[in-house]
This record gives sequence, structure tokens and C-alpha cells, in this order.
Amino acid sequence: MEPKSSRLVANVALLLLFAPNLAAAFNYADALAKSIVFFEGQRSGKLPPGNRMPWRGDSGLSDGAQYNVDLVGGYYDAGDNVKFGLPMAFTTTMLAWSVADFGKYMGAESLAHARDAVRWGADYLLKAATATPGALYVQVGDPGRDHACWERAEDMDTPRAVYRVDAARPGSDVAGETAAALAASSVAFRRADPAYSARLLRAAMDVFDLADRHRGSYSDSLSSAVCPFYCSYSGYHDELLWAASWLHRASSSNASAFFLSYVQAYGTQLGAVEDDYSFSWDDKRAGAKVMLSRVFLRRKLPGFELYKSHSDSYVCSLVPGTNSFQASGQYTPGGLLYKEGESNMQYVTTATFLLLAYAKYLKSSGSGATVSCAGAQVAPGELVALAKRQVDYILGKNPGGRSYMVGFGARWPQRAHHRGASMPSVRAHPARIGCDAGFEFLHAPGPNPNVLVGAVLGGPDAKDGFEDDRGNYAQSEPATYINAPLVGALAFFAGTAK
Repeated sequence: MEPKSSRLVANVALLLLFAPNLAAAFNYADALAKSIVFFEGQRSGKLPPGNRMPWRGDSGLSDGAQYNVDLVGGYYDAGDNVKFGLPMAFTTTMLAWSVADFGKYMGAESLAHARDAVRWGADYLLKAATATPGALYVQVGDPGRDHACWERAEDMDTPRAVYRVDAARPGSDVAGETAAALAASSVAFRRADPAYSARLLRAAMDVFDLADRHRGSYSDSLSSAVCPFYCSYSGYHDELLWAASWLHRASSSNASAFFLSYVQAYGTQLGAVEDDYSFSWDDKRAGAKVMLSRVFLRRKLPGFELYKSHSDSYVCSLVPGTNSFQASGQYTPGGLLYKEGESNMQYVTTATFLLLAYAKYLKSSGSGATVSCAGAQVAPGELVALAKRQVDYILGKNPGGRSYMVGFGARWPQRAHHRGASMPSVRAHPARIGCDAGFEFLHAPGPNPNVLVGAVLGGPDAKDGFEDDRGNYAQSEPATYINAPLVGALAFFAGTAK
């Protein structure tokens, strides 16, 4: 058998060949600023003065009114006009985590805009969580009817149906993620706005109680309304663990101890046993384990070493040359992490974020902690190098020489699968464009008339191939949950690259 030390040298050599050195390759501060601007193009509701996507206008101003509920605001998650609670909450959680862990690298202007992006999501989730006692509103819009049209958000006339979860129709997955989002936002605003932070935390606790007390998946309660769009195929146990982890971090004294006890008592039941190799709006296991590894690395609490072990397994699945890499992870020939053919970039940005967050927690432990991969030790710096390879690929260091961020670099996609970007703006064409009339813009061969600045698209296929085709939504559609984790990663490299 090859000695462990030899295998370690080989693994590190392979990783260093795979990932270039950490010299600055791009203007990461510019990419960061643009990645945040994107969220202003996804806003629903009454837009504030100075909204930096000038071709957008107000939309969804009566959302919830027919149910006597104010559900104006929030984000459209991708290229359509439905407000889905689960991906919106995950987006808000990841934006807040970006601010909480990497805000110090953003610079004053980008940090202020990042907080604005968090607040836009958190304000809406507060409404959804507090409008009706004992209920959480989780969706606005009929996805079937919406997807049968191609129209601007400012023109939409499809039904704005409202869906909620409560004791009779449980939704622990979406309620758990909403609790996590509110708690993470509380952390992001702890110093900047203590009163707002406290309000967010109170709401997070109430929503967590709803999620935990009335357990069940919202896709079971609302299947005809959400499936196959945003069903939680991983179940709800991961969201409960994820939410408890964030509530522990956001809370103080007795409340923090309660959520720590919750994790200790129910962690195994809530998904701590299974290793998982992706992190997304649906599956939070890897993210929760990295969060809980932070607890172990800081406090060395008995029982929490389990979470570091599982975090190590996740990271090892991403590191070329480790024993678990071939079985559970793969890269394109050009070096991009590849998980699925549809919107693969969401898995790239979440994995990149976790690599950087875990490297930060390992390094800040002060004990020289490393990742243990079947006996080989991988240092935090190597995780940073691998994360940088992914970021650089997105920004243009790839076989096609193409940036996958709209508006960044010399060559970027011109035909994002996005209704508003693909059609004349309400300023250029004030007259309404109807449901069916809009399809001529979907199928038009030319570039989008409006630049969706900062949007990161679904990305290339397994062989680095990319078709700049508006109709190919698997590759060309942007999403808030692609961008949100990238905000933190770009902040880190903007603040540390030489």
C-alpha cells in the first residue's frame, strides 16, 4: 500500500495543477458589485428611487390584496414572474451569510448594497411570516399559467394566487428555510441595525416553531401549486437542522443554548447521519454541517466532532485526488464542478461558498485544523485555491474564454432566458405586451435589449459547451440562488487577492 505521506503529496500536487495560483486574475471587486446589482433586476413591488436596473419598473403591487394580505415585494427567483418562497428564502439566507462572514471584504459601497439586497428579501419574508398568526405565505402566482406566457413583470396579468402553510397544511421545509433566512438576516444586521435584527430574530423563532411543531413537506400540502417547480425532494429534516443552526448563531444566552440542545437531541434524526454531496435551495445538509463545524472548531463541544467529520467528507468529495472524489464529484475538462445538466452553476456557487466558509472556520480555530480525507490532510489554503478556480472559470478563465456573468468581461452571454431582459422595457415601449405576443421576443435571434447586469447563468454542459440561446433555459436562465452564494465568494477574493 502506498504510504499516506506519498498519497498526500500526490493529492496536493494534483490539486495545485488543477487550481492556478492565487494571483489576481480578474477585477473581483467589479464582479462583486455587478453580482449585487443583479438582485435589483429581480425585485418585485414598488422599486425605490435609484434602483440600478433602470429598465425595470414597479410590478406586483396588489400581490395578496384579494386575500387581504400585503405580499408586495420580494424577488422573482429566475426568468419568470412567480414568487416562490423556498428559493427566495434560500437566496436571502445565502446573501445574509455572505454579509455575515465576508462583509468585511466588500468595501463600504458594496457592503451597503449587499445589505440592501438582504433587506429586500427579509422584509418580504417578514410580511409572509407575520401577516396571519400561525401561518406562513409561501408563494404568489400560478406557475403553470405564468409559464404559459412570456411577458414583462410590469405587464403580468396571470393569476396572482396566494399559497400558505399552517397547522392543517404543514410545510416544514419552506418554513424551516424561512426561519433560517430571518435568523441569518438578523446576524447580518446585528451591528448595522440592532432593532431590525431583533425583529427578524423574533419572527425567525415563531416560524421555526411552526415548522417544528407541525412537521410535513409543503410539496405534499401544495403539490398541484408547486410541483414540479420547487418541490423539496430532500424532505424537511435538513431545513429544521439548518434553521436550528442559524437560530443558535443568531440568538444569545438561553435561546442559543436551547437551539444548541435541539441540534444535540435531534441532529441525527434531522439528517446528520447521511453524507451528502450537494448544497442547494432544496438540500441544506452540507451547509448545516459546515455551520455546525464552526461550533465545534470554536468550542470543541462533545458530539459536534460529527459535523466536522461530515463536512470533511463533503469537502473531500470536491478535492481532486482524494479517495472519495471519483465516486461523488466530477469536473468538466476545463475544470468546472459539474453536478447536473440543468442550472449546474447553482451547485458551483454553493460549493465554492462552502469551501471558503469552511476554510475560514478551520483557519480561525487557531489549532491548525485541516480537512481529513482518508488520512490525507488538506489545508485551508488548498480549499481557497479550489474555490478560486471555480470563480475564475465563471468569470472567463475557461475553454470558451466566456464570462458567465452578464455584463462582466469582454465576452458574455447576450441571450439570457429572462422575460424582462428579452423584451423592450416599459420605458422604451410603454404599451402593454400581452401574454402570447411576448413569445416573439423569446424566439428572436438577436441579443436581449436589456442588460441583466451581474446575472450568472445556468452554465455549460459536462464538456464545457455552451449555447447562447434564450430557448435553452437549462444553460441560459439566471437565478437569485445562483448569484447569492457567489456574492460571498467574490467578496473574499476582492478583499484578499493581490
